[in-house]
Amino acid sequence: MLPTGNRLRRRQDFATAVRRGRRAGRPLLVVHLRTDSDHTDPHAAGGSAPPARAGFVVSKAVGNAVTRNVVKRRLRHLVRERLSLLPPGSLVVVRALPAAGDADHEELGRDLDAALQRLLGVAR
Repeated sequence: MLPTGNRLRRRQDFATAVRRGRRAGRPLLVVHLRTDSDHTDPHAAGGSAPPARAGFVVSKAVGNAVTRNVVKRRLRHLVRERLSLLPPGSLVVVRALPAAGDADHEELGRDLDAALQRLLGVAR
């Protein structure tokens, strides 16, 4: 489970990450990352840097409700382990593609790592 402060919940935040962020596609998922230092988080406390936040999109194309929930749980767990790699204040949206429904934990992790490496390599 992702900590509460690291969750994307608002539609506007999802739209910002998808429309204004960079994208890296893999066979199982697409990752959108917004790292602009000039965007501010209205929910951040004080002058501290806001935490990186992540959200997930798993459509009915991935499978039935059980399959979608398994994929979401796996992705949440994988992103939680990688939060320290993300710049403070970044917004991440992970969109599962239909093939993700048949993938195991390791395959999802490899695709997520490859996508994040591509996005973070461009940012640095």
